[in-house]
Amino acid sequence: MEQGDPGGPKTRGCWCTKEVLLPEESFKSWSTYAHALRATGPRLRDRITARSGDRMEIEEMCARSGQDMKKDLRWWDLICFGVGSVVGAGIFVLTGLEAKTIAGPAVVLSYVVSGVSAMLSVFCYTEFAIEIPVAGGSFAYLRVELGDFVAFIAAGNILFEYVVSGAAVSRSWTSYLATLLNHKPDAFRIIAPRLPENYNHLDPIAVVVILAISSLALFSTKASSRFNLIATVLHLLIIAFIVAAGLTHARVPNLTAHFAPFGARGVFKASAVLFFAYIGFDAVSTMAEETRDPARDIPVGLVGSMSAVTVIYCALALTICLMQRYSDIDADAPFSVAFQAVGMGWAKYVVALGALKGMTTVLLTSAVGQARYLTHIARTHMVTPWLAKVHPRTKTPVRATVAMAFATAVFAFFTELDVLSNLLSISTLFIFALVAIGVLVRRYYVSGVTSDADRNRFLVCLGLILASSVATAAYWALCEKGLVAYCVTVPVWFLATLGMKVSVKEARRPVTWGVPLVPWLPSASIAINVFLLGSIDGMSFVRFTVWSAVLLVYYFLFGLHASYDAAKVAKVATAEAGGGAKALEEGKDTTSSKSRMHEEGQ
Repeated sequence: MEQGDPGGPKTRGCWCTKEVLLPEESFKSWSTYAHALRATGPRLRDRITARSGDRMEIEEMCARSGQDMKKDLRWWDLICFGVGSVVGAGIFVLTGLEAKTIAGPAVVLSYVVSGVSAMLSVFCYTEFAIEIPVAGGSFAYLRVELGDFVAFIAAGNILFEYVVSGAAVSRSWTSYLATLLNHKPDAFRIIAPRLPENYNHLDPIAVVVILAISSLALFSTKASSRFNLIATVLHLLIIAFIVAAGLTHARVPNLTAHFAPFGARGVFKASAVLFFAYIGFDAVSTMAEETRDPARDIPVGLVGSMSAVTVIYCALALTICLMQRYSDIDADAPFSVAFQAVGMGWAKYVVALGALKGMTTVLLTSAVGQARYLTHIARTHMVTPWLAKVHPRTKTPVRATVAMAFATAVFAFFTELDVLSNLLSISTLFIFALVAIGVLVRRYYVSGVTSDADRNRFLVCLGLILASSVATAAYWALCEKGLVAYCVTVPVWFLATLGMKVSVKEARRPVTWGVPLVPWLPSASIAINVFLLGSIDGMSFVRFTVWSAVLLVYYFLFGLHASYDAAKVAKVATAEAGGGAKALEEGKDTTSSKSRMHEEGQ
């Protein structure tokens, strides 16, 4: 094994020594660690204000993995990964549940609202993925524009989202397998009565599925892509059958007689829950480092996959609502029961097979994406840099893949995860809103370029956008009747966005592809993501707060000091090489020469 920095010289020895796992100066001894803890305040101020740069993320951070990842992916690979990462078992369950209890047939509109929100986020992700094509995804984007501290909080939620969602999907895989074999969903689980409730239904099949799929992700990203392509094509054929067969039994009155029985509130409340069905596309952005032509492949891959997913979701929602009256839809197995009601009971096996196919591709894409997130986080030393290593033969992040697979398997083996579904939506909506803020910061603020007056006007406008969005969401959550507050908050959001457009000069424009209609589109993404947060239950926010507190404890005890030491070493190395260490830290040298020439020509 190698010791020390992943990109450093090779030495023989045990990989689990302190020097390998904690190579930073702050952890050399108990006295250096005590000194680091005493310096927490100044170091925190440094990390909050410090911003990385495009070149730092693309060149220096990637170099810390020792090997480059192989650039094998094209736009069709990304589309298949995008569809495979999103269209899983949730569509076969969530649609019926939300139609029956919250939205009625208007669940179709709920999917449209969630799809629009996701598409706005896709545009924001796409600009970043082209300009900063690295494995870190939103973590790297936020490091560049909002600094280390915000990026870390986002990263903790991203990894938690991946682990918990992967565990939930793998447990659902076991349930659908049991259904396919004519058993009860819990039939293949082991009951351990001595363990606490919600932790005593042990699921060894889920563990096997996670490890098997993660093993595929270890060997080759291209091989994973080929497997995903085959599985996605089969999955789409099954969905096409479900829609076609279902529509032959459609009754228009089922859709139109009581289209929105729960009103607009039901539509938006369902949208917040159904947004969970769109989680996963951000994993595609982590594959930018392995894409042959990011400027061409990423926009087609991300926008194309999300467009296809929205159409698929709306088609399935429309089908179930035409087949049955919303009050008769089964909340647990809507499509299986609907087909049985029209005399096609055998179709439940097709539905179960489709769900298994979908969950398999979701787990594969999740395994690929989460490992790349963790790899880039490890490059910054916020977790042990030992995990940043890219294998020289497979050109994949083997260590990060194994670590994430192990964490997901532990959750999947022990834990019933029903209470965490809304928490996942909170994490995702929170991160998507941060990425949209990052786009606005990227366009309107460049240190050393933006004037003080423009900076101040930008901060005022951004503050009003955030305040009006939060006020709108809070009023929606707390007051079920009345429109008075919206007559204030919505115009404030509109005027703040307009003010940013007309009074603040853009400091940077993308060279190849950028978010259209800036600042309107990123501002709308902020507003809709925050608004959907207002439809999530209060206990989920409590859990989100608790998890964020755990992240802060870890950051203050470890992540802050490790990343501070790594940044200090990088500054010294850059300065000795004659580079602009200060510029890199503060984001002053964040564009290529081509980009700067483009900006100067505006």
